[in-house]
Amino acid sequence: MVPGKEDSDMIQIAPSILSADFACLGDEIRRMEQAGADVIHVDVMDGVFVPNLSIGLPVVRCARPVTALPFDVHLMIVEPWKYLEPFARAGADWITIHLETSRDPAVIRRAFAQIHRLGKKAGLSIKPATPASAVYPYLELLDLILVMTVEPGFGNQKMIPECLQKVREIRRESQRRGFSPLLSIDGGVNPSTADQARACGCDMMVAGSAVFGAENPAEMIRLLRGEI
Repeated sequence: MVPGKEDSDMIQIAPSILSADFACLGDEIRRMEQAGADVIHVDVMDGVFVPNLSIGLPVVRCARPVTALPFDVHLMIVEPWKYLEPFARAGADWITIHLETSRDPAVIRRAFAQIHRLGKKAGLSIKPATPASAVYPYLELLDLILVMTVEPGFGNQKMIPECLQKVREIRRESQRRGFSPLLSIDGGVNPSTADQARACGCDMMVAGSAVFGAENPAEMIRLLRGEI
């Protein structure tokens, strides 16, 4: 499992390329790496599971040689298990699927098993309406848990602060069971909400426009971490 808070207090920052300038995506990713980003977050949307379309396999494949930073590929698509191997081959390091894509726990479990067979780290994401307890049956299988703090689909939304409580609940239950998945939040992360996000005990924050739109991304990343 990826180390959690018991191993490190440093908050990781994962810029979401959904907010990047796609006309120069390679340069944008390099800019984030130079600014001190820890992970590149890749939002894949199909216009069905969420009401928006975004990038797919070709973009991940072309972006992979640009940086050594790990790619967290967040699959906001129906039947994500059909695309696990293609995204693994394209260069994903972490593959995150949504719990809401299937009501069958066996399907979700098989997806995580396949991600691990592919040599990648398995992530599970939940929407704002999904309770923290919904992830508990899968804790032993997870490297990453991504708590959505906005409704997935679009950037530049305001954080739903009540969702942060889920991070506390998931960490408490994970520690009780002896697991330490990386706990991440996604949505509405900016200097005004970062203090709340850090206080909830998350390990990583996905940030889009706050970082890509910053005049000084390196300073913004340090600000979100609470270093300045």
